[in-house]
Amino acid sequence: MDESTRAGQVSRREVLKKGLVGAAGLTVLPAVLAACSSSAATAAAPSGNVSGNLTGTLKIGSNHSDPSEATGMTAINAAFAAATGLTPTMNTVDHNTFQDQINNYLLGTPDDAFTWFSGFRMRFFADKSLATNIDDVWSAVSSNFTSAFATAVTGNDSHIYGIPVDYYPWCVFYRKSLFSDKGYTVPSTWADFITLCKKMQTDGLTPIAFSDKDGWPAMGTFDILNLRLNGYDFHVGLMTGANKWTDPKVTAVFQQWAQLIPFYTSGFAGLTWQQACDTLVSKKAGLFFLGLFMTGEVATVDKTAVADIDFFPFPFLGNSYDAEAALDAPIDIWMLSAKSPSLTADLINAKAYMNFWAKGSTQVLMYKANNGFIPTANDADSSTYDVLTKKAVSIVSAAKKITQFMDRDTRPDFAGANGMQSFLLSFLGNPTQDLAALQASIQAFWDALPAYVVAPVPTPAPTAS
Repeated sequence: MDESTRAGQVSRREVLKKGLVGAAGLTVLPAVLAACSSSAATAAAPSGNVSGNLTGTLKIGSNHSDPSEATGMTAINAAFAAATGLTPTMNTVDHNTFQDQINNYLLGTPDDAFTWFSGFRMRFFADKSLATNIDDVWSAVSSNFTSAFATAVTGNDSHIYGIPVDYYPWCVFYRKSLFSDKGYTVPSTWADFITLCKKMQTDGLTPIAFSDKDGWPAMGTFDILNLRLNGYDFHVGLMTGANKWTDPKVTAVFQQWAQLIPFYTSGFAGLTWQQACDTLVSKKAGLFFLGLFMTGEVATVDKTAVADIDFFPFPFLGNSYDAEAALDAPIDIWMLSAKSPSLTADLINAKAYMNFWAKGSTQVLMYKANNGFIPTANDADSSTYDVLTKKAVSIVSAAKKITQFMDRDTRPDFAGANGMQSFLLSFLGNPTQDLAALQASIQAFWDALPAYVVAPVPTPAPTAS
């Protein structure tokens, strides 16, 4: 990965609560966020404080390349420098490049610390001995997190490999003023959703802003449709290989999805998510299904429009799985690499940086730059949360089942550009194709992958007293 800062995409995150986590890092029982939404006045502070003078160097790899996120990283690194006297050297790479090249990055000459995802994706690289455990850091800061977040950063070997720093839900976004002007109402059922899309189309709007140049946005729609149609347990099994992609239940997902494609943005395969988002901001599109981080792009295009943004959970389908109220709500983390040539010399500094990210005051700096990044730390000052954040916390708390996101709930070599990204783009380009053949190709791709056995997720280590 080169040292230059490039324009790019945003990461995705998930929240858990005291839950059971499946082999692929999916999670249950999200009633979590009491701790996440507590105020700084009542929450406990982490026991491991960062202060004093550090010497030497610290190299960090970041995928926070969007303008608002870059602003947050600048503020955080400046605060770290003020507290320790050490300014990190930051290598910023756009999200897609970072994710697509993560294997080569970690096998080559990675930075000391790097941004990544919790659950399966974290454990995958820990199992491959490409990450360094931070048990000692966690013992100092674990009291500042719920047990669910502890589970999210616990490896298959029971060691801790990350600091959870933020999460966000995937929902359907819209502009309140557009709905008011047009007399639209928020749909709660699939039939209402389709009726609304048809009305928007009649009114000359693109009903659903959609893009898939980046590869991953389409995964969110597959996830939510599979959860709505087939339920959490089937989705878990599909992501881990226990269920087959040739199952008729998967066919039903593609058939349901095909009903939405006529309402998508023209030329979506060549558009980034930011470009799709911009059509929502300009009121050329009526709806946009993405993560809460999209508010950062809204603010970049038109800061005044942020107050006009609202959202709702993806519509329910009127079946037994409605009660699950499931959704993707991923968690982002910071990790330490194992093969960084400078990590031995920088280890004290790198662990101090991990400790610094465990503080609510640090995480709030990113939240202030981009309100789509909801802090995970118990001592984060929730009095600064805006209306959208409070609503996001409420929606996630109401969900009975929560997943992270396809590209972090399953094997990296299955979810990547040569795998599901490509298969989903093929479907979107020709939704009337032979689905049985497509599904057989997906299953064949999975079956051809080298063996990789994921051990049961251990119980998190007790929090520090």
